[in-house]
Amino acid sequence: MKTPAQLARRADKAWVLAAIRRIEADFQRSSDTHLIPLPLAGFPGVDLYLKDESSHPTGSLKHRLARSLFLYALCNGWLREGSTVVEASSGSTAVSEAYFSRLVGLPFLAVMPASTSREKITAIEFQGGRCHLIDDPMSIYNEAQRMADKLGGHYLDQFTYAERATDWRSNNNIAESIFEQMRLEKYPVPSWLVSSAGTGGTVATLGRYVRYRARPTRVCAADAEFSVFFEHYRTRDPELRLYEGSRIEGIGRPRVEASFLPEVIDAMVKVPDVWSVAAMYELSARLGRGVGPSTGTNLIAALACMDEMRASGESGSVVTLLCDAGQRYADTYYSEGWLQRAGLNCAGERIAVAASLDSGEIATPLAASWQTAGDLSDGD
Repeated sequence: MKTPAQLARRADKAWVLAAIRRIEADFQRSSDTHLIPLPLAGFPGVDLYLKDESSHPTGSLKHRLARSLFLYALCNGWLREGSTVVEASSGSTAVSEAYFSRLVGLPFLAVMPASTSREKITAIEFQGGRCHLIDDPMSIYNEAQRMADKLGGHYLDQFTYAERATDWRSNNNIAESIFEQMRLEKYPVPSWLVSSAGTGGTVATLGRYVRYRARPTRVCAADAEFSVFFEHYRTRDPELRLYEGSRIEGIGRPRVEASFLPEVIDAMVKVPDVWSVAAMYELSARLGRGVGPSTGTNLIAALACMDEMRASGESGSVVTLLCDAGQRYADTYYSEGWLQRAGLNCAGERIAVAASLDSGEIATPLAASWQTAGDLSDGD
């Protein structure tokens, strides 16, 4: 005769296993994201590719992270039937986590800055989630934990667990996917993989994977203007703080996050926000569809890597990420009024980005604007 406690444990494990099966079945129904070549006449011998993460069911790179975080929490016994899932987010991860919460039948609450785009809030609510908006971006961590405690739920904490939750050896992580898709290209082993840092989890996955597979590929992390990751990479100071949030949604942090691993990064590029937005507009025009601002950050960092290759006479390939699509930013980065208020008008910068892509010579204002560290800087 089983005791009530034993029966409860069995029921709890059965629910967890069923939840994991739902997530795995959802993954089985999905195809891989596309790898888009972007021909650039100014860089002969250097091929640029964009890994299009906007084609995930929830429209961004964060879909991979959300899946990993849910599996990690379920397998660790942190989520059970009826738990409220809570996350601190700038919006993109929360959209994906709301999707997985609905998939396994759990309520979801996103704690986000009040500046989060209306489109992301709508997307979270469409998936059945709720949004708790606060004015101070630095307070989202403590507020998320407070709300989880209040609701008797679980705080997923992407900023701590992103790099731990992701299986960087295999299991179809993004790095493994890139190398598999590059097999038949002219330069199948990329010279550089370029990714912006939000939690740091994707960069950590890329850096660990190339070491695990003994690839010569170098990893470059792109950082936003209002973010501490670049300075932490240079100084290793864990106490760095900013008291305003990043203006590039989805990337950049005001504090050093546990998931950011500078030891597996070969170089960093810090990109002023206006250049990220300019690159976003220019790339959108070349692709014939809108991309998000963090993809612009990635493109500028990729340009820095390609410029280094061109200067050293190196041929090869560079792969970066198309993080999400532009439609979720219709009222922000794609609004002239919003850009004016944010001080991000970028007509001149866009011309310079276009000239740099077409000529292979980095425009002087762009070259003077970015900061580099690691393998892209003579001084580090």
